[in-house]
Amino acid sequence: MTLRARLTTALLTVVLGPVLVGAYFVGSAVAAVDRSRSTERLAVAATAVRASVDALCQQLRAAADAVALADDRAAVAGQVVGRGLAAAVRVTDVAGKVTHATGQSPTAPWRDCSARTPVDVAPGALAVRVDLWDATGVPQGTVTTAQPVDPAFMARLAGVTGAAVTLLGGPDAASRPRHTTEPAGVHEAVLAAAGGLDGERVVGTADGRYVRRVGPSDGQPLPLVLSVPSDRPPGLYAVLVAAVLLVTLLAVIVAGRLARVTTRPLVELVKAVDRVARGDLTARVPVRSRDEVGRLADAFNRMTRETGTYVTALTSSRDQLRGHLAVLGDTLASTHDLQRILRLILHSAIAATGARAGAVLLVEPGGQLVAQATEGIEAPASGSGPIRVPLGDLVGAVTVSGESRRGRVEPSGVPPGEPRCRTYVAVPFAAPRDVGAARGDGPAARPGGPPDGTAPATFGVLALYDRLGGDDFDDDDLVTLRTFAGHAAVAVDNVRVHEEAQRLSLTDPLTGLWNYRYLRQSLRREVERATRFGRMLSVLVLDLDRFKHINDTHGHTAGDLVLVEFARRIRGEIREVDLAFRQGGEEFVVLLPETDALGAAIVAGRLGAAVRGTPIAVGGLGEPVLVPVTVSIGVAVHPDHGGTGQEVLDAADEALYAAKASGRDTWRIAGMAGAATPALELPVSAGSAEGLPRAGARREAPDGPRATRGNGPETDPLQGSGTAAPDGPTSGPHPPRQSRGR
Repeated sequence: MTLRARLTTALLTVVLGPVLVGAYFVGSAVAAVDRSRSTERLAVAATAVRASVDALCQQLRAAADAVALADDRAAVAGQVVGRGLAAAVRVTDVAGKVTHATGQSPTAPWRDCSARTPVDVAPGALAVRVDLWDATGVPQGTVTTAQPVDPAFMARLAGVTGAAVTLLGGPDAASRPRHTTEPAGVHEAVLAAAGGLDGERVVGTADGRYVRRVGPSDGQPLPLVLSVPSDRPPGLYAVLVAAVLLVTLLAVIVAGRLARVTTRPLVELVKAVDRVARGDLTARVPVRSRDEVGRLADAFNRMTRETGTYVTALTSSRDQLRGHLAVLGDTLASTHDLQRILRLILHSAIAATGARAGAVLLVEPGGQLVAQATEGIEAPASGSGPIRVPLGDLVGAVTVSGESRRGRVEPSGVPPGEPRCRTYVAVPFAAPRDVGAARGDGPAARPGGPPDGTAPATFGVLALYDRLGGDDFDDDDLVTLRTFAGHAAVAVDNVRVHEEAQRLSLTDPLTGLWNYRYLRQSLRREVERATRFGRMLSVLVLDLDRFKHINDTHGHTAGDLVLVEFARRIRGEIREVDLAFRQGGEEFVVLLPETDALGAAIVAGRLGAAVRGTPIAVGGLGEPVLVPVTVSIGVAVHPDHGGTGQEVLDAADEALYAAKASGRDTWRIAGMAGAATPALELPVSAGSAEGLPRAGARREAPDGPRATRGNGPETDPLQGSGTAAPDGPTSGPHPPRQSRGR
């Protein structure tokens, strides 16, 4: 079907639909009004019939009472008949014998006015019977007055009611009528329509009459049928059909014309739409008029122009998003710089949501949010340190509840410490795995975390402030911000995992001290630093005496406990800047920056005393066994005993052999190594170890002053430094021990 045919059909449907509905409504309304008026006329006629019959019955009752009360009943009966109050009067005794009757009696049967039940034969008269009583109350008979129900009576009823009246010949409405005032040839249809009628129902006949049945009922004992002609204009439906046909013809002509006028611009519009569908956003439709089609063409032209603008903007946004993703991917792949990653995530989130400012804040163990990356936020009034937000209202409450928040806040309602803003949106983020448990952190390190610490809670918040344009942040901004918060969580988690992995790769799993790999890096770095600044560096090589005997006697588990306790005592006797390593087996190394030979000797003596002074308790479930342990120590100093780290380490190792040879449980300083041939130094990284957790971190400080080491004399060579080891594993597998037979 063509467009023109469809438009013609649509216009015809639009026009003919209301016309047909209107014609149907007019016909139905006329029929309903006609039926309503006819029903009302029949109701009035029924009321008039009841009133007439009731009046006749009352007249007959009054006549019967007059005869019954008279002394000369015959004379009074004659007067009643003569005055037309009754057509006949009959007086009977108690036995039912007629004692007096007037004139010619109406045709039987007589219908008592008080009767309601149907009769098999139409009554010939209406009658009223009154009982006779003497003065003592003894019945003497009855007086009956009657009025004939004949065609004259029916004519009087029809004149009073204004409707045709039919007296049925029996209980069946379809039986032959006794008397009727219906026009000839109509009473058959009326009787057929009245069949089965009762009560106040009204039915219509095929020839346009409305029929109602009246009686028998109280006060109206006659079985009557009333009918009235319809008031509907003749030929109404023919006129309606002709009007519909005429309107249909006019509608076809008008619809065809409108279709022809509309087709051309619509065809042009379809061609333009096809061009746009093929990607040509330069397509335009000629505007030939200012009607609806012309406005449609103008709207289409505006739509194509705006669509082109939107496509250009979307292309630019897509390129910008690709750029952000590329930069973010490159940053995540090329660096573990947490600050740089968080700044990039924050910048991308601000650009995506149109916020004025924002911040990425991480939770400190102390219970505050500390800004790690900010943009567009003023520095604190104190000017010292980053922004710190308490775990209270607004952004701070997000960390506690773990739920995203957004809203508007009055300037006076911003809590202290929070950035000033009018609107805000904040999304929490948490590590996707339990990094805190891997590092040994307790559950208290993260506010709002579960008591068992198995699932890390919120450890950071991504917050944006004051959307440009003054609008509040909406749910779409929340969804976008959750995406960037997920990136921030992954970035923080990756950096922390990287730091933890790097720490574990440089840490001895049994003792928690630095391992041999980090020893090589640290030794080279400290030698370069000492050389650059003209300072000294002392190296202590420690070896437990007769450690093989402890393993053979008490088992390797006891040997592990001895190594762990020995490492703890080393950490307790060195400074925070000193570094302690497990070189392998029962051999350990301690680096003492800015310490000369005298300071190193004091530390060596203190370490020997700390090990020697208290035996180490070992054992399983039974009674622990106290194992006495001693240590031999070799001391070497850079640059006195070597120009490179390997040379100094070799010199300290030779001094260790000298201490072993002299009886163990002592320390020796290496001789001058200038004439010695330097050992081949393995390549180690000289890169910075900034940010790495260090072995030998302070645990507790004992009473008394700390020993000072350097090129000057020591104030108290027996005083310990009171340092402790960093957190780390305290048990587990250990590398094979080297046995030098010491």
